[in-house]
Amino acid sequence: MEPLLYVLVRTMLNPIVYAAPIFIILILLELWVGWRRHANTYTQTDTVSSIGLGVMSQVVELFTKVVSIGIYSLAFHHLALFDLPSNAWWVWAFALLLYDFCYYWLHRMGHEVNILWAAHVVHHSSEEYNLTTALRQTSTGFLLSWLFYLPMAIIGVPPLVFVIVGLTNLLYQYWIHTQHIGSLGWFDRWFASPANHRVHHGQNDYCLDRNYGGMLMLWDHLFGSFVNERPNEEIIYGIRGQLKSWNPLRANLHVYTDLWRDCRLADNWKDRLKVWLMHPGWRPAAAIAKAPKSAYDITQFHKYDPPIPRWLASYGLAQFSVLFLLGVHFLAIQPSLSSVDIALYAVFVVGSLWLLGGMLEGWRPFIWMEYARLTLVAMGTLATGQWIGSPPLSLFWLGAVLTLCIVSAIVLVMITRPAEARSAQTA
Repeated sequence: MEPLLYVLVRTMLNPIVYAAPIFIILILLELWVGWRRHANTYTQTDTVSSIGLGVMSQVVELFTKVVSIGIYSLAFHHLALFDLPSNAWWVWAFALLLYDFCYYWLHRMGHEVNILWAAHVVHHSSEEYNLTTALRQTSTGFLLSWLFYLPMAIIGVPPLVFVIVGLTNLLYQYWIHTQHIGSLGWFDRWFASPANHRVHHGQNDYCLDRNYGGMLMLWDHLFGSFVNERPNEEIIYGIRGQLKSWNPLRANLHVYTDLWRDCRLADNWKDRLKVWLMHPGWRPAAAIAKAPKSAYDITQFHKYDPPIPRWLASYGLAQFSVLFLLGVHFLAIQPSLSSVDIALYAVFVVGSLWLLGGMLEGWRPFIWMEYARLTLVAMGTLATGQWIGSPPLSLFWLGAVLTLCIVSAIVLVMITRPAEARSAQTA
């Protein structure tokens, strides 16, 4: 394994840490443009959900990218047909083109095969379309996505080149998730752009299963999946069969759950296998008979935006802002953490995101769990005198953590008590 790749895998360095400030600056810029144009494309709860899913995917990737890169490296060292030099410019150009080709087929199969859609659906489940949608990434894609990149290893693309061109392809796709950049003329036809990627995220009939390219539209033209955006038809974003939840675990697992239920309802082994391999929406006859579903009617679509008390929404946004910073902190320091600290920090971040999602849906038990979370953070920090994996905290930072927990608990009481009083009066 090449030295730099070995360091990358061993220490799990994460370039997203350095990109995070740029992401946030561009999100704030998009918000400002929307405000100036009186065309806001953000809602608070959806924004928190999308960024939270992005944080979760990066945390999970700490435990999975060694596997995916490791499989690629094994295939490269044992199956490569050619010894392509990593210091030749044409190898990098060829690898970037080949990666986009492989990504096209991964992306396309992610819309055409149930088991792959179960992972990819996370990215499409937002009913808004803005730069935070780009961050809304799956935590389960590692299970099968590596299969589509094995041809690169067999041809002889060095692992380091593969990792860097993959990151380039991913970062390129960030800017195309916006409604504030219109048609770019000839550029739209040959490169992935906001116009043709808006189509990809739509659930209108003409939008379904179109425009898969990550950087290039070349493959869509070659394989018949390209379509232009229709300026006179408003695009409805999201998935057919709404998620209707801010729960990040549900967002990642709900299609797997549906497929497993249909698999159990099937009455023969052929259909049990087809559940996973057929196109999304296909169901065994036995499953349809035992658990029928209403036909989807896009004309009845309403965005999922349940009412939430304004102060509770503000509390959720404040807590999420802290969680986001802690998530970036975790990704930045995890190379120096022990395995126990990595696991503990990961459970804290993922569990807190799950809890926050439940609070934003107004689930009363999650309010009590939030009190418990604040108590555990305060007591754990006070007892150990440090944050997870960090050196001992100064009195200033120790006081800051305790103050944040105490103030948060007081604010939460002030927010929820009036609601309890109103409920009591109604009863």
